[in-house]
Amino acid sequence: MNRNEHLSRRGALKVAAIGLGGLVLRPLSLPDFPDSERLGRVCVGKVDIKARPDGDSQTTSVLYSDAVVPWIREVVGEQHSFYASNLRWVETSDGFIWAPHLQPVRNQPNQPIDTLIQSSLGAGMWVEVTIPQVDLILDNPPARSPWLRENPAPRFYYSQILWVDQIKTDDQGNTWYRVNERYSYGDIFWAAAEAFRPLKQDYMEPIRPEAEEKRIIINLNYQSLSCYEREREVHYCRISSGAKFDAEGNPIDKWSTPLGPHPIWRKAVSLHMSGGTTGGGYDLPGIGWVTVFVANGVAIHSTYWHNNFGVAMSHGCVNVRPDDARWIFRWTSPVVPYDPGDVTVSMPGGTLVDVVED
Repeated sequence: MNRNEHLSRRGALKVAAIGLGGLVLRPLSLPDFPDSERLGRVCVGKVDIKARPDGDSQTTSVLYSDAVVPWIREVVGEQHSFYASNLRWVETSDGFIWAPHLQPVRNQPNQPIDTLIQSSLGAGMWVEVTIPQVDLILDNPPARSPWLRENPAPRFYYSQILWVDQIKTDDQGNTWYRVNERYSYGDIFWAAAEAFRPLKQDYMEPIRPEAEEKRIIINLNYQSLSCYEREREVHYCRISSGAKFDAEGNPIDKWSTPLGPHPIWRKAVSLHMSGGTTGGGYDLPGIGWVTVFVANGVAIHSTYWHNNFGVAMSHGCVNVRPDDARWIFRWTSPVVPYDPGDVTVSMPGGTLVDVVED
């Protein structure tokens, strides 16, 4: 079953013409996701469902990109390839899926609001996707972003953070948010309002701003990040730093995360991040809780496109889980106000990030 067949069977693309400035908005309702507190979204093109948590086990079925399954529990199993050093598996209702290929998600629809706050950039609000995925309608074709030009059925995914600058209600009483990015190629979308949680000021309040001698230690050998106040570790998480090997096991150094101490010089609630070249590039919208600590843009940030933490596989940045990215964002300096949600500081900069390899 391919992705389009999956969408059709969900009934997620019912068509109706509604008057929002002449725009035709297609999805009438959110998809029907499995009834489970914890869910997993397939974040690669195709995954095998195994009878046991073992890469050599019998394949009982397959799933394709964006399929959503119940996340029953996580177990330690076996994997048998050079690049597949992660041994975590997720038990689903139909078998076991290798955990790095499943984004942990929840299905938490929201009550739409009808009023935007006034900000320095006009009326708007920061929002976070709180369902596994939401379909988008491009408001200003043609597509500009590389990710969008390559994707005929665009979506935003759980934990992405965007900016909403308009709210509309159609003739059927459905509420739509006009969603975009402050720093992007300029694409603007309409999407179902229930998919987004408005972020309030207290969601971004700094954590222990009075604490002294804050510092972050990133250990590339252990693929770990630790936050310290003086000599006390107050937060720990697994990471994915810059890749050291390609998929065939050949050593590479162009994506390595720079060693040494670096002060944080910019933080943004959300950024569109892109780079690289054809065949080895990336273009990722709505990356949340971005903490930049190297001049060329290397940052600690939220990650929604893989769940392979503990393995070096990025293009140089430090990938962390969304909850970890938000904690680090709130704990470090400089402090970022809700408006504008983006702060750059001059030297000597903010909290020190020390990247080590021992």
